[in-house]
Amino acid sequence: MASDHYFSSQPSVAADFRPLEVALAGAPRRLTTSSGIFSPDRIDKGTAVLLADVPPPPASGNLLDIGCGWGPVALTLALLSPEADVYAVDVNERCVELTRRNAAALGLGRLTAGTPGQIDPSVRFDCIWSNPPIRVGKEELHALLRLWLNRLAPGGDAWLVVQKNLGADSLQRWIAGEFGEGFSVSRASTSGGFRLLRVHRGA
Repeated sequence: MASDHYFSSQPSVAADFRPLEVALAGAPRRLTTSSGIFSPDRIDKGTAVLLADVPPPPASGNLLDIGCGWGPVALTLALLSPEADVYAVDVNERCVELTRRNAAALGLGRLTAGTPGQIDPSVRFDCIWSNPPIRVGKEELHALLRLWLNRLAPGGDAWLVVQKNLGADSLQRWIAGEFGEGFSVSRASTSGGFRLLRVHRGA
């Protein structure tokens, strides 16, 4: 799949909206997907590792999914924490539309999906879950992580799933060097060739 299919604001391929049935938060869900996005027909392996291995999210506060795609991570956050305000962000406007549609289909009224510029810059996040877009390139990936990890609230955690052979260990080292005092990064688990990294911001 060409990178502009899901790294661009407007995918070059025409939309092909269609039903998708998956299990999220322990129950089957009937959702909508489309062409021109990442992993349109299933929960990709990295996201599956994240959802299986990450600790439960906070019951309240502001929760964030970076790179939401059609919404599996953000929808799970909202299903598990119905009293929280969940934000889903993606540069791909089709992903944003799909996540909004899927949230509405599941009755998740406290889920807000938008492009980066549509998310209130004053909001700070108590928890972040993400399968970040590693293939977008190191420079853009680093800019994305600088933007959102710096918006972790004091005491907050970000959980990032990264494929080992796509640079999980070097990314962990970069985070440790980039964010410095006040932040810590550790490897929480390894599963199926993926690392689950925890980034913690001190209180």
